[in-house]
Amino acid sequence: MKRALGVCYYPEHWPEAIWAEDAARMVETGISWVRIGEFAWSRLEPSFGDLQFDWLDRAIGVLGSAGLKVILGTPTATPPRWMLDRHPDMLAWDAEGRPRGFGSRRHYDFSYDGYREECARIVDILARRYGANPHIAAWQTDNEYDCHDTALSYSPAAERAFQNWLAETYGTIDALNAAWGNVFWSMEYDHFEQIELPNLTVTEPNPSHVMAFRRFSSDMVVKFNKVQVGLIRAQTDAPIIHNYMGRVTAFDHYDVGADLDIASWDSYPIGFLSDRLEEAPEHKQHYLRQGDPDFQAFHHDLYRAVGKGRWWVMEQQPGPVNWAPYNPAPLPGMARLWAWEAFAHGAETVTYFRWRQAPFAQEQMHAGLLRPDSEAAPGLAEAAQVAQELEDAPDVSVTQAPVALVFDYASQWAWETQPQGADFDYFRLCFEMYRGLRKLGLSIDVLPPDCANLSGYKIVLAPGLLQLSDALREALATFDGQAVLGPRTNTKTAELTIPTSMGPGIAGLDATIAFTESVPPSELIPLTRGGVLVKWFEHLEGDAEVVESVVDGRPAMVRADRVHYLAGWPDETALDRILRDLCEVAGLVTLSPPDGLRLRDTGAHRFYINYNPHEVEFDGLLIGAADVTWRPL
Repeated sequence: MKRALGVCYYPEHWPEAIWAEDAARMVETGISWVRIGEFAWSRLEPSFGDLQFDWLDRAIGVLGSAGLKVILGTPTATPPRWMLDRHPDMLAWDAEGRPRGFGSRRHYDFSYDGYREECARIVDILARRYGANPHIAAWQTDNEYDCHDTALSYSPAAERAFQNWLAETYGTIDALNAAWGNVFWSMEYDHFEQIELPNLTVTEPNPSHVMAFRRFSSDMVVKFNKVQVGLIRAQTDAPIIHNYMGRVTAFDHYDVGADLDIASWDSYPIGFLSDRLEEAPEHKQHYLRQGDPDFQAFHHDLYRAVGKGRWWVMEQQPGPVNWAPYNPAPLPGMARLWAWEAFAHGAETVTYFRWRQAPFAQEQMHAGLLRPDSEAAPGLAEAAQVAQELEDAPDVSVTQAPVALVFDYASQWAWETQPQGADFDYFRLCFEMYRGLRKLGLSIDVLPPDCANLSGYKIVLAPGLLQLSDALREALATFDGQAVLGPRTNTKTAELTIPTSMGPGIAGLDATIAFTESVPPSELIPLTRGGVLVKWFEHLEGDAEVVESVVDGRPAMVRADRVHYLAGWPDETALDRILRDLCEVAGLVTLSPPDGLRLRDTGAHRFYINYNPHEVEFDGLLIGAADVTWRPL
């Protein structure tokens, strides 16, 4: 499949007289796609029923006539001010019971029926008007679900919807009381209308109550998206996309993606390093102008799974952003490197945000490919370089990786709800496993928790998985590679209670978790073969073969045939050894690239991606600072 570049454009922000010039310049740069419309509701409908689409007709015509393919976004992330007058109950409420007001964006509650109906109305109008337009080659629903923590709402509308969801899910109040263990602390209910949202309680709410609310909230996002997709799909065969974000786990992306054709995400490597990763100061300093060397790749692989093989980067950072605690400029070459890294992981399109930097409002300090005065910003030349390289580069076909990592959104909700240790974070656990594999030069696939087919993989990791689905359990039973589950895998029920089997409950593995302890950073649990366990340790009983032990002899990892259970959180040293041992048994060759250099194997090529601010030498190649290159395998 031919790879392409795109850019985000806001014709409503600029004089119509320069639209054609902008379009021609985009084409000259080598851009093929342009995303528009996702924030334009107030210009499309200045007041209720006053539809003003002529300007959008002209903008699409100008862009399309220049040879650009248009991605049309639905404008539902930014309802206009008059919408709040029509629906004063549409606002989400935060966990402290305060409405979140108008004046920025995403000021709506997913569970409020009145706003969902307004969204269906405008999306239906857009789909009918533009569904057959030859210039509209793709659609985007809304924008960045859960941005600014908006998937969880504690509003009266959310409470009513939650009560209805509980009635549908549990059937009877007795069934709910039993499932949640409400006999504890006399929390039993007489009817569903008594159940409030799990906030503002005196102490922590019942974890089963919280887990139900998290599932409900995710279902509301799925329902909201599904309405829009159905209306668009009725009018067009063009692919439908949503743009997810980095380290956002409040809703199940697999469930949302089930209704879409392509997954995309918004990649801001330097901003993410600053505010979404717990790293040592020296790590953040070293990668200050490049971003973390694994964070983008993790999401590329995750969203390839969410998109069932098809995925894009819908927004790619081209320069300094405006929203992180500090916003340094990328090193020269990074706008090119980030694009090529995405293509190496299978991206069909990389779209830069944005064409021209806005001189007004909240994002005026967010760089674009052009400055506000229309002069070229540094990212423009790098985008043009990527476009030229795409003309001559080999086709980047994606093949199955030798290693897989299972990632599950419900597990993140569960361990947020009941972390047991202040620093136990499911995303971080998975990310450290992923980083450990990448440091060995391995390519990785991310799999959903209901994956039913593991054939072809040499190693599968499933750390921290709340429950083993029936599909995954059956797949593991016939898997002929090496599997590592744990810590904290299959140790709770779906209701977030302890099973009487105590866990992990893995067929053929004689191991039971007798009890669990979490430990502070000052307490390290040393392993016999080197390295330590941190944060978490499960005391195992049973006769399973011990593979790793702590220095006092207690088992730290056990196995039965090809299935291993890891009873703690290994540090970098221990994890490296464990993974190398698994690779040796599985017949996988491991490498030791320099720190900051990452490899990615495609069907016929190996990519060398240097996140360092200095050149490195590896595999007979000299790779420059902030550079990416490739050669045939």
